[in-house]
Amino acid sequence: MNDIIYVGRHSLTLRVSNHAHESWELIYCTSGSGEIRFNDRTLTYGKDSVVIIPPMVSHSNWSDSGFTNIHVNIVDSTLNFKEPVILSCSSNDFLRQAFEAAFYYYSNNGIGRTTLLPVYGQLIAATAHMLASDIAHSEVVQQIINDILKNYPDADYDLNAYLQSLPFSFEYLKKMFKNEVGMTPRQYLTDKRLENAANNLALSGCGSSISQIARQSGFQEPLYFSRLFKKKYGVSPKNYTPDKLVPPTTDSDSTKIIL
Repeated sequence: MNDIIYVGRHSLTLRVSNHAHESWELIYCTSGSGEIRFNDRTLTYGKDSVVIIPPMVSHSNWSDSGFTNIHVNIVDSTLNFKEPVILSCSSNDFLRQAFEAAFYYYSNNGIGRTTLLPVYGQLIAATAHMLASDIAHSEVVQQIINDILKNYPDADYDLNAYLQSLPFSFEYLKKMFKNEVGMTPRQYLTDKRLENAANNLALSGCGSSISQIARQSGFQEPLYFSRLFKKKYGVSPKNYTPDKLVPPTTDSDSTKIIL
């Protein structure tokens, strides 16, 4: 299913306040440049960049000189990005044409809105997948990612020791990793541990203690874990269940939730 539920266009804009959507949001920058700011990272974009934002991920948009874009909200069962992604489409004018067509047919209440808009939803999603599949991390960054994914549940895992074992300076690795992934290795490790804890809490129904969940997710200190968890998810681990998330309010911009 690739149902476009909203398509909008920003004329020259400097700021979009922090918000989230129930659906996927895909933003095509038609001119200018800026930053999409998330809780744990910042992605820099320019003309012909596409930013893909998963549902319920809060974000804001900042620019010093201004930007224009077309933004599409889509309910899509095929998109599987676990984190925000930025794609470069400078050599693929087809995707911009698809965004332009989606905006045209969404804005016109004719037969095209019911017959052609879903087609453009499929084209946009499929093209985004194709472009994302062409993205490859550098060898050393992928090596760090693999080591983190292998070891993050281990509370005794020493990320600094691993980074120092590589034939590069610590600051160089940190900068390279952040440029490619959007966060530092330490932030990436913490994020994976928190995601694992959230999954364990949802599955266990709090059958395990918070201390157990923390330890199983790679945290040695339950209080430190609880502070980080509340910062990321807005509730304490004790009170966390997916169905207790704050329900969204609806406005004209496709169930945007101002945060």
